[in-house]
Amino acid sequence: MAQKDLRIVSLIASSTELVHALGLGHFMVGRSHECDFPQSVKELPVCTAPKFNVEGSSKEIDDRVKEILAKSLSVYLVDAEKLDELAPSHIITQAQCEVCAVSLRDVEEAACALIASRPQIIALEPNCLEDYFSDLRRVAAALNAVSEGEALEKAARKRIDAVRELTERALPQDSKPTVAVIEWIEPLMAAGNWMPELVEMAGGINLFGESGKHSPWMSLDDLVARDADIIVVTPCGFDNKKTLEEMPVLLNNPRFQKLRAVQNGRLYVADGNQYFNRPGPRLVDSLEMLAEIFHPQLFAGGSGFKYKDAWLKL
Repeated sequence: MAQKDLRIVSLIASSTELVHALGLGHFMVGRSHECDFPQSVKELPVCTAPKFNVEGSSKEIDDRVKEILAKSLSVYLVDAEKLDELAPSHIITQAQCEVCAVSLRDVEEAACALIASRPQIIALEPNCLEDYFSDLRRVAAALNAVSEGEALEKAARKRIDAVRELTERALPQDSKPTVAVIEWIEPLMAAGNWMPELVEMAGGINLFGESGKHSPWMSLDDLVARDADIIVVTPCGFDNKKTLEEMPVLLNNPRFQKLRAVQNGRLYVADGNQYFNRPGPRLVDSLEMLAEIFHPQLFAGGSGFKYKDAWLKL
């Protein structure tokens, strides 16, 4: 298909960012309810909705999602009529997490039921950093933008290498801080998938979660036992304002207050919604942000921190 005939619907925030990074944002005709970057996408028709109330505490949201999943139901609704009206040539979705975004099953059911344009469905499955690059190449190929994809990948890998080389050159292994990344507050969950890799590349020693595997549940006992030098709290789907509203759940616990990271002023909040939980082009920004947090002496520029509006020290 020629690029001029593209009609793209992206049903995950990370792929919306990827389509724009490839220079194809003007071919998008629809989006998910979670797609909010760049700002221009907010003008597009919304094709999905959550089946649960997304307002409330982290515990309330977790309870609602688990209740739906316990009934073997999808967490999200896909508007098949709207998709049919938009007549997409391509729909981009994901097969990595049924809780994070609309799933491949949801889209396939909608496509089979109603969409007359018979779009090509591209299902992304980013379990680790290399999977993101594989997804990038697959999307670029499907959208006839191979050269743009190659340029985007080359630029991203150059930035990754710059961070990794600086931390490896400047930091002996025994001077690297141990790090705990918290992806959900109540109940506690550690960050998995690509996050352990980003922690290591940024010059930290990851304590919880494994690269390429889903984020694991954890307990306060686990945090106390490992007693990380640095704790980064970056809940999935939460901006910093929402995370700060939730932080008393941890900060009001005397055992949490006694942790090394808290005592030494190395407890941080970072924007999980816009950065760490989106396996798209801004994963590289997330890496650079972690490097700023872990090693401010190495990564503060002349005008301060590049990502100073996306993270804060508590």
